[in-house]
Amino acid sequence: MIRAMPTIENRVEAILEELRPYIQSDGGDLEFVGIENQVVKVRMNGLCATCPSSQLTLKEGIERILKREVPEISSVVAVNL
Repeated sequence: MIRAMPTIENRVEAILEELRPYIQSDGGDLEFVGIENQVVKVRMNGLCATCPSSQLTLKEGIERILKREVPEISSVVAVNL
């Protein structure tokens, strides 16, 4: 039986789930919104929504890890819906 490869979305969601406990330990949270044109969209919740360091966390932490593990990803952005 041939197994289907996980989709980019599945891979991104799995990595974000691994990162969430670290973000939650600081009072924040992260919600996967979707992927559009190789850009991952997330919503920063909890203390992350108002934290001045959240962009640094997003770009230097989350984006760096995602791009390393899922090279198809070009960037990660925070969205407010």
